[in-house]
Amino acid sequence: MPKTARDVPPPLELLCLKALWTLGKGNVREVQRVVSESRPLAYTTIMTVLDRLVRKGKLARSKSGRAFVYAPQQSRDFIRRAALRSLLDEFFEGSEENLISFLQNSAEPAPIDSATHAYEDAAIDTILL
Repeated sequence: MPKTARDVPPPLELLCLKALWTLGKGNVREVQRVVSESRPLAYTTIMTVLDRLVRKGKLARSKSGRAFVYAPQQSRDFIRRAALRSLLDEFFEGSEENLISFLQNSAEPAPIDSATHAYEDAAIDTILL
């Protein structure tokens, strides 16, 4: 299991990884096409992110004609495990039991702080006006 939060890519890198997990492998233009469905980004931005992922060892790069083709080196499950480990460490003191307990009790809504509730009502009124 991954040991550090460094194994969890930041959002833009994760978006490119998701595109490549869907494609299997692809060049910058193909990744950009998939990514643009949720977030339109420039070709050069995608190229920079893919190069960064290669340096980090999360992608492999090979030359195909004039273009580079990128392929994931880490599975979706590997990244999921890293993210879950990070969540456990940061919010549940590394305890799976604490997470399970939280999830079991999360079906019951938490009590609303009166100050928070008043702020929410004011924000709603402002929006409606």
